[in-house]
Amino acid sequence: MIGLGGGRLDRIVAVGAHCDDIAIGAGGTLLTLCRARPGVRVDALVLSGGGGEREQEERAALEGFCPGADLRLSVRKLPDGRLPAHWEEAKSAVEELRGRTEPDLVLAPRTDDAHQDHRGLARLIPTAFRDHLVLGYEIVKWDGDLGRPTAYQPLSPRIAEEKVRLLQEHYPSQRHRPWYDREAFLGLARIRGIECHQRYAEAFAVTKLTLNLGG
Repeated sequence: MIGLGGGRLDRIVAVGAHCDDIAIGAGGTLLTLCRARPGVRVDALVLSGGGGEREQEERAALEGFCPGADLRLSVRKLPDGRLPAHWEEAKSAVEELRGRTEPDLVLAPRTDDAHQDHRGLARLIPTAFRDHLVLGYEIVKWDGDLGRPTAYQPLSPRIAEEKVRLLQEHYPSQRHRPWYDREAFLGLARIRGIECHQRYAEAFAVTKLTLNLGG
């Protein structure tokens, strides 16, 4: 198994269509990165939920998921489930984000996610971040759209447990959902861990990767 990493990683971009997407899809990876690199800059963009309870949840949650980081979060007010009808606003938000950072890594939804908001945002990312490593995170849901990942970030048991704790602590508005529980989050992390010979992991889709094998 080939491992990538260990190089320069000073700036991270994390994007989500909804509050909690980033934390569910890549919360363990953010915890791992921020603990290993104190002071790393994290520019986060969420397209919906701005101005209300959901934004408050997201700000508190990402502070927890990015300990010691220089976190810069923007939460917009696009209507949930209507991203295709607000394409120009979403595109402008992504381009504005691109204009203020030159990231070493981008965490975003997968392009083959079944949710139209996730999928739409994923398709916008390569138009703005053309020469960047983009890892497409996965979110378990009733659609049954989980695929075969191409990249894995192992999570220590402590990080996996902390991810679940933070999700349960910071998003009370989601606790009533039947899929929002410890078993779902740890179960998927355990399966992805098996696939990369670890206890737990988060998995990602990579659509394009440039190698520098002679460098």
